[in-house]
Amino acid sequence: MRSSLVKTYGSRLRDIVNDYREAGEPWPATVRQIAVWAYNTDRWQPKAGNVIKQCAEDISRALREEYYTDPQGRAVWTKHAALVKRDTRQLMLWDNIRTAEPEHMQRSVQLRRHQIVGDCCQLKRDRDSYNDNNPYGAQLPLNLNFEKDVAETEAVEDSTAALRKRRPR
Repeated sequence: MRSSLVKTYGSRLRDIVNDYREAGEPWPATVRQIAVWAYNTDRWQPKAGNVIKQCAEDISRALREEYYTDPQGRAVWTKHAALVKRDTRQLMLWDNIRTAEPEHMQRSVQLRRHQIVGDCCQLKRDRDSYNDNNPYGAQLPLNLNFEKDVAETEAVEDSTAALRKRRPR
């Protein structure tokens, strides 16, 4: 029973956003604007554990942003995360696409596909709720078949790569 009375960290952060709005600060706002306000008004202070967590999140973000050009000329992510079980714990391990074993890459691909499906499900719920409840009577369409989008993007990338090859340096 006691745990139900204790607010989660996420709940406390949402309270900070509500306080920000109630204080008459600019809205809509970026999370950076809200964070600066929260820090400057002493509504949020870093804790030692949070600093380590933030550093880990920053490293993770940096790993997700690292690309290299493969031998076929494609820009691909260099580092890939996979969820693995070690003893009784689940860990997110990172590896380099050029040296990762097939099992690691298969887990990484499955994880990313699962994340995309989750995003699509949430997007559909959000769109359905908006369509059912918006005051304008708007009905937003939603196509979750991405085959044409992927093909068009690949075609643009292929033509851009072909132009680069023809251009003298």
